[in-house]
Order: sequence, then structure tokens, then C-alpha cells
Amino acid sequence: MKTLVRVSIVLGLIAVTASPGVAQVCQSYRVVQETICEPRQVTTYRLQYDTVMEERTVTVQRPVWETEMRERRYQVARPIVETSEREERYTLLKPVWETQYEERTYTRVQYVTETLEREEQVVVSKPVWETQYREERSVVRRPTTETVLQDQAYTAYAPVTTMRTQYVDQGGYVQHWTYRPGDTRTRLRWLPPSSYVDPVTGMTVYRPRGLNWVDMSTPGTYSVQNQYVPNVVAQQVPETTYVPQVVTQKVPVQVTRYVDEVVVNQVPVQVCRTEQEVQVRKIPYTVQRPVTENVVYKVPVQTCRWERQEMVRKIPVTSHRIVYEERVEQVPVQVCRMATEAKNVLVPRTVAKWVPYVTTHYVPRTVMMRVPVEMPWYESSTISYGPAIAPAVPAVPLGEPATVIERRSGEPTPASPDPNAGEAKGDLPTDADETGKPKLEEPAAGNLP
Repeated sequence: MKTLVRVSIVLGLIAVTASPGVAQVCQSYRVVQETICEPRQVTTYRLQYDTVMEERTVTVQRPVWETEMRERRYQVARPIVETSEREERYTLLKPVWETQYEERTYTRVQYVTETLEREEQVVVSKPVWETQYREERSVVRRPTTETVLQDQAYTAYAPVTTMRTQYVDQGGYVQHWTYRPGDTRTRLRWLPPSSYVDPVTGMTVYRPRGLNWVDMSTPGTYSVQNQYVPNVVAQQVPETTYVPQVVTQKVPVQVTRYVDEVVVNQVPVQVCRTEQEVQVRKIPYTVQRPVTENVVYKVPVQTCRWERQEMVRKIPVTSHRIVYEERVEQVPVQVCRMATEAKNVLVPRTVAKWVPYVTTHYVPRTVMMRVPVEMPWYESSTISYGPAIAPAVPAVPLGEPATVIERRSGEPTPASPDPNAGEAKGDLPTDADETGKPKLEEPAAGNLP
């Protein structure tokens, strides 16, 4: 903005200088902008609240208590006791014990030891490595968007009564044989050379002859136990359920479908195949066969029988009878009577009023100053407060011709004669003077460059 003002002033001065009859040598000035802040008194109002006490007449009712005698009638219940006797018949049960003998049977099991032989087949696995080609398929998916009509359904429920089958357990206890295996212990045993498959690695391992730890079990035992055998009986139970009814409507839905493209690659894979050989051997083992025998014995059973015997006894009976009597008494009663009184009361009231107060505001103003070109001027970005001080240089109207000297920043100011050196100091411009409005005059036709 400052550069634009400076260029405009230079063009105006050049135009004025080019007009005929104007001297070519004069003092050159430049216009400088300075921002100052002027204090201004501003009167503002603020709302202030005051409390004022007002006197008001209030009517108050005061309670006055008085005592008066009232007659109260009440009934008094007087009990009357009467004694009589009544006969009560009751039945006694006398226990009579009888002894009877019942036959009971229990099952006794005896075990018979037998030696049998069983054939055991041992499978020996041999690994065989083969090279096979495996197909690896990779899928590339390409998205495709389609509009599909999707079925949107809502469900309505209707009550339906059906017969539900309920199963009730009506079972009982049945005796059955239970086999209990013997204890297993690890012992040293002489074993011939053989091959076996390691369960950890899956490889065939050769075992030489010698002593090895072998798990050996003792013969098991059989015992009779009572086991509950369920007997499930089906029963028909009515049950009301709600059957859903589905109503379907078509809704268009944007569906993104991916089209798969399959790429097949042949990859060699090492496969281990195991060939198995079966070996058969006979192993003797001992079996205990149970032999069941029923044993009958008699057990004495005592039975208690109760005989009825009728007894008669006299019981005294006391009856109570209530007789009501009416009585009268004088009762003092407190009666409340309201008395009206008038009294004066101070009531606070809040009154609002506007109170003026004066504040000082600083208003920025831009001042245009004419400064000789030869005089150095330092522009400052700060804002000065208070009236600006004009430089002690002679004032030159903007309309007079002047010689414009352009120089770059940092170059020294050249010395020039001062034609206005003898002017009085009273002619210096101040902030109160009007700077005027500069305008560009049109040069004559013969003075055009």
C-alpha cells in the first residue's frame, strides 16, 4: 500500500513539473503515513441493584387455646367365669409284638481258574519314500456388482395346541457282574529281539534281546453290584405353541460378487508310505471263571400289632362370659380459637437503576505527513499514543512542483541546497493542519516525454 501511494505521488509530481511556466528546481517531498491513538472519553451505563425496605400492614391469625368440659360415654366389659365338667372318650393303641421267620436268599460267587492261549498279531511298519506332485491352486477374485431381489420376511405367530410326548422313568435296580482289572506294575523281563514303531516319532525302532521294563498286570476280579436300570415310559401331554407364519417381499439389494480365477501349479512333495507286515504269536493267559450259587437262610422278623382300647375321662371346662356396662365421665378438652391481629412488617424490595461511568478509549488514526526526500525517515510498525509530533522541516503543499529523487534503501542521502532554509519555524506543518488531497494534473501537449 505504501509503495502504491509513493508511486502515485511521484507520477503527480512528474506531471506538475512537466507543465509550462513551472520552475524545474524545487524542494522534493514524500508523503509518509503514521498511525497515532487519540484518547476519547466514553460514557457508559451499568445496571445496579439496591434493596429498599417497604412497610406493609399484614393481617395475622393467632391461635388462642381454651379449656372446656365435655361428657364422654363409654362401655366397660366385665368378665364372668363359670366352671363345668364334660366327659371325653379317647382310644389308646396298645402295641403287641409277634415274631415270624422269613426265608431269604443271597448269591455266592466262587471263581475257578483256567489257563487259555490267545493269538496276538503284531504289525511291523516299514517306511517307503515316494515323490508325488501336488497341485497348488491360487484364487484371484474380481469384484462384480449386481442388483439382486432379496426376500425380506416378517413372522406372525399363531397359537397351535399339540400333544408332546413326555418320558417318565419307572425303572428299578438290577444285579450285574462288574469286572475289576488287576494292578499293573513295571518289571524287568527278558525279551527276544524285535522291531516296534515309536509312537512319538512314528519310525520303526529295532530292539535287541535283553532285559527290558515291561508292564505286567495281575488277574482281575468280578463282583456283584446293584445297578439302576431305567424304564422310560412315554406320556402324551398337551402343549400350546405359537407357529410362525412368514410373509415374504422382494427388496432390491446391491450385491458385490467376486469372480474367482484359479491358477494351478504342480509342486513336488516327498511322501512317506509305510508298508506293514503282520506277525502272529500265541500268548498264554489265566482266566478266573465265576460260579454262582444261591444260599437260603431264615431270618427272624418282629412285627408290631396295635390293639385299640377305649378310655373315658372327665375334663373341667371353664367358660368366660362378658357383661357390658355403660359409664359417663367428664373430660377436659383443649379448644383452639383463631384471633385476628394487624401489624406492620418491613418487606425488602430490589430496585434496579442505571449508573453512568466514564471510560477512556484509544482510537487509532492515520496521519499523512510530507517529509523532504533528503531527510532520513525511519518507519515504525508500532502505534504511538497521544498527539503525533511533526518533524522540524518546512511544509510544502502537495500541489506545488517538487523534484523527486529516488534512492534505494541503505544508500546515503545526497546533499542538496535548501531553498526554504530562511523560512520561519511557524510555517511547519502540524497534526491539526489538513494535508489536502493530491491530484494528478494533465501535462501540456508539448511537455509530454
